[in-house]
Amino acid sequence: MPNTTLTYDIQRINLYDGFEASRRVCDQLALGVVAVFGPSHSSSVSAVQSICNALEVPHIQTRWKHPSVDNKDTFFINLYPEYTAIARAILDVVTFFKWRKLTVVYEDSTGLMRMQELIKAPAKFNLKIKIRQLIPGNQDARPLLKELKKDKEFFILFDCSYRMAAELLKQISFTFLSVMLQLSSMGMMTEYYHFFFTTLDLFALDLEPYRYSGVNMTGFRLLNIDDPFVSSTMDKWAMERLQGPKPESGLMDGVMTTDAALMYDAVFMVAVASQRATQMTVSSLQCHRHKPWRFGPRFMNLFKEAQWDGLTGHIVLNKTDGLRKDFDLDIISLKEDGTARIAVWNSYRGMNLTESHREKNNNVTDSLANRTLIVTTIQENPYVMVKKSDKELVGNDRYEGYCLDLLKELSNILGFTYEVRLVADGKYGAQNDKGEWNGMVRELIDHVADLAVAPLTITYVREKVIDFSKPFMTLGISILYRKPNGTNPGVFSFLNPLSPDIWMYVLLACTGVSCVLFVIARFTPYEWYNPHPCNPSSTLIQNNFTLLNSFWFGIGALMRQGSELMPKALSTRIVGGIWWFFTLIIISSYTANLAAFLTVERMDAPIDSADDLAKQTRIEYGAVRDGSTMTFFKKSKISTYEKMWAFMSSRKNTALVKNNREGITRVLTTDYAMLMESTSIEYISQRNCNLTQIGGLIDSKGYGVGTPIGSPYRDKVTIAILQLQEEGKLHMMKEKWWRGNGCPEEDNKEANALGVENIGGIFIVLAAGLVLSVFVAIGEFIYKARRNADIEEAFCFFYGVQSRQSQRRGSTSSSGTSLSTDLESGKLLGDDTE
Repeated sequence: MPNTTLTYDIQRINLYDGFEASRRVCDQLALGVVAVFGPSHSSSVSAVQSICNALEVPHIQTRWKHPSVDNKDTFFINLYPEYTAIARAILDVVTFFKWRKLTVVYEDSTGLMRMQELIKAPAKFNLKIKIRQLIPGNQDARPLLKELKKDKEFFILFDCSYRMAAELLKQISFTFLSVMLQLSSMGMMTEYYHFFFTTLDLFALDLEPYRYSGVNMTGFRLLNIDDPFVSSTMDKWAMERLQGPKPESGLMDGVMTTDAALMYDAVFMVAVASQRATQMTVSSLQCHRHKPWRFGPRFMNLFKEAQWDGLTGHIVLNKTDGLRKDFDLDIISLKEDGTARIAVWNSYRGMNLTESHREKNNNVTDSLANRTLIVTTIQENPYVMVKKSDKELVGNDRYEGYCLDLLKELSNILGFTYEVRLVADGKYGAQNDKGEWNGMVRELIDHVADLAVAPLTITYVREKVIDFSKPFMTLGISILYRKPNGTNPGVFSFLNPLSPDIWMYVLLACTGVSCVLFVIARFTPYEWYNPHPCNPSSTLIQNNFTLLNSFWFGIGALMRQGSELMPKALSTRIVGGIWWFFTLIIISSYTANLAAFLTVERMDAPIDSADDLAKQTRIEYGAVRDGSTMTFFKKSKISTYEKMWAFMSSRKNTALVKNNREGITRVLTTDYAMLMESTSIEYISQRNCNLTQIGGLIDSKGYGVGTPIGSPYRDKVTIAILQLQEEGKLHMMKEKWWRGNGCPEEDNKEANALGVENIGGIFIVLAAGLVLSVFVAIGEFIYKARRNADIEEAFCFFYGVQSRQSQRRGSTSSSGTSLSTDLESGKLLGDDTE
């Protein structure tokens, strides 16, 4: 603008005095002006706007527009982003970070007006919002911060000026350290807190003290500092400011604020419009005359039609209401190297992540150097054990075990240091009837610890209050019990290869086949034969398959010995062949199974599964109190496990134990079964040969590294665990700590020699058979002797009768011949002929 000089007039007024503002603006208009800037407060801006509308002088604002200002004001222009757009930007950031709880802390009543879009969001985005207000006129926010700390509000939005923001950061970081020691071991400047400031001057605050605290801090930035023109202008500003008075407390030296940049763009806009306006004169205006400036409407049109790039980005005005549209907001976040832009929000297109932030998200295994993490754990073999040493050990050197090796590997990959602490109450973490947690889970919820590296089971109820990494070990619930004693072999153990039912069926089959064979042999004519083949005319025929002979044939085939009886007819041979095939299968199966039953010692276990436990009450069983195993049975809907939990809950004082060590002692000393993780059972059974695992796995779950909800370490730990798994280091660590001295082999690879206790019964059977045969032989002798005596007596009687008859008839030769013929014919009593 050659040969042109812009002059300005500044009037300082009471923000809340509208009458004074009207009087001062009238004094300025009398000087002859092309535009009026300000004031910044809604109490006086309406009075100024009314005068500008009446005299048709452009009224330019660089602060947010209060809703009380009429949207139909013709001579109103505002370069500050519209408050509804800012609220939408805040909502987009909240949904981007996937926050489910948010506390809004506002400085004055205008904050609620600016947050309307966000306050209406819970119904749509499932967002819980708490609203708190800072005490007006009081910069001491420590009482409110204490309440936020106590209520575990980790996501906080501060709607306040940059001056109040700087004061809040000081109170959070410094004043809070002494106070927070009473509530927990950690303050609010940690990785778990996320502070969101709505001020557009967050980048101008001195954030150097907070860079390495790990706290999440997010805000907006309107200045496009990546533009060379903007950066050079800001550098010139900084040089001039450094030569002047010191900046306000909390601001970095020489940094241009958003208000200054907006005023720069507003003056630049007036200068550009004045250059484009030709033959435009500035006249003195009098408020009491109500004579408008005749170039006012033309000047306003030049403003609304112009588009240019200023310090605050591309500037486009809405022709209807004079508000700024289509603007960009940089979303900045505090990093270790300062504030960095992570995304750009546009009033039309919404949020768009920057390339650098995408690359940062992909590389989640960035070093965690300069971080010392508090790790809570629990003493449990072989995960965490007190190291035995002659020297006095301090710090992490006091412990050893699987979890300590896992921590060391994670530290090597991610680059952090750690401090191991045993959980105060010695519990894993469970929820009582009031919903309160204990153990390691409670310490993570209270942010007493950053990580929980222990045999901590990933469960549904725990996942709702803390975060877990991917499991570093997979396992399930099983039963720890004493090893069952071997069964003493009985003298009749040779009968064990076949069940009693099979022995009964074999006996019935032998009886049935013998009877069928007897009937068929009697029925078929081909089983009858002439006992005197040399006498073809004889009518005497015999059959070998009597009832006793049929049984003898069946028993001989069953014993694989056969008999002298052989079937002749086709029908009887079919019966015999089928019976032989049946006995072949039975005897072969018996022989094959006999070796295993006689050489292998069988174990007599009173329980074989969880169902066996649930069906009895003699053996008491339980789990660790307030552990994941107890929670599994407590929450289970399966009838068997519900029954088991009813048993355990009815005997809480005896069934539930304090820890695994107490449970193992009870298993060894009393009739007690312990429900616990299979990995622990595997470790214990390797070192105590009197204990073993009963049955399979009841469920399937995993151990994971626990972190507080929203912890930035969760994903990094997960990636490191997956890396250790692929490299096989997790398996090697388990082999290192689980392998024990081992137990002696219970069963030798070679077959044991059979003793009297195994097959002594067969000798008893043999002796019984010999004794039985003696008694049967004696019985046969007595029976035959009596029969022979009866035959002789009948013969003598017959001979005596014949003699007496001969004497009466006289002794003749024919009579002797008749008697001798009768005797020769063999028709005496006792002949078995037909």
